[in-house]
Amino acid sequence: MEAIRFIVDTLLWLLMLAFLLRLLLQLVRADFRDPMADAIVRLTNWMILPLRRVLPPVAKVDTATVVAVLASAAARTAAQFALLGLGIGAPLLFLRIMAIGLVDLVLRVYLFALLLYWLTSFTSPGGYGPGVRLLGQLCEPILKPVRRIIPPIGAIDLSVLWVSIGIGALLILLR
Repeated sequence: MEAIRFIVDTLLWLLMLAFLLRLLLQLVRADFRDPMADAIVRLTNWMILPLRRVLPPVAKVDTATVVAVLASAAARTAAQFALLGLGIGAPLLFLRIMAIGLVDLVLRVYLFALLLYWLTSFTSPGGYGPGVRLLGQLCEPILKPVRRIIPPIGAIDLSVLWVSIGIGALLILLR
């Protein structure tokens, strides 16, 4: 039973991750010509395109992608509850666990993206590899405000460190 629970949870987590990455990349206005972004779009189009026929965008937010993220988070939470034999349970508890799971995933995505962005700054300083520019487009909006407060010291930019510490603290608070 543990193996089934692991497989179901992992597959639904990956689905939620794909939809969330698409939403985050849309919010930061990333270049979707990047091969990594194109792969995410192709992986998620099966649900987003039919939803777009029903749900028009509101301002600059793609409501179809938001609904897909929420639906995949709800499916994962419902599957976790069902596999534990709890049913849906209290709706407020269900929504709370779903929201905490989504916030946790967003924080972990950014923590991992920051780590990769920091590592690629050493290997490809120009940022011309596939996915490297995409990482920059995803990470720079959260690094710029920190750089205004704590500017780089010569060639050493500590903003990634400070943002990572903040995200780590937020992850601890979520527990």
